[in-house]
Amino acid sequence: MQFKIIGEKGGRELYALGTHLLIELKDCNPEILKDLEKVRSALFSAAKKAKATIIDFSFREFQPFGISGIVVIAESHLTIHTWPEYHYAAVDIFTCGDHIKSEVAASYIIKQLESKNPSIIEIKRGLLSHQNEKLPHKVSLGSASFTEEYHTISR
Repeated sequence: MQFKIIGEKGGRELYALGTHLLIELKDCNPEILKDLEKVRSALFSAAKKAKATIIDFSFREFQPFGISGIVVIAESHLTIHTWPEYHYAAVDIFTCGDHIKSEVAASYIIKQLESKNPSIIEIKRGLLSHQNEKLPHKVSLGSASFTEEYHTISR
């Protein structure tokens, strides 16, 4: 499997708020790619195997074929778009913090979709520290945490 990391400097890791895996799945089993339940199950199980906290989900099947879906996790998201006619799927796994095992989720999805030609690009997101110091994943804004404030505003 090809694996390229964007967000390294001189061979050393840079501290980031999140990791974004862009996964190209070529030569997949087209019968799986057009099966809504199998695609949904692959993403759900991948999130669970990565130790993510599932918050919500949405999947849509298109005619004559193809599926798009998202599993929203507390740590960000997993998304998929399938093109069974090309034996291809595009998957994104974006995770924040450092306790989620995104590579476990990626490997699981690759196996479930039976991709014979996968590749992964890893992008470090939120490279904000000028001194390359690890930043806390969650911080407080005034008296309320950012998460509490966001849910208050968005609801």
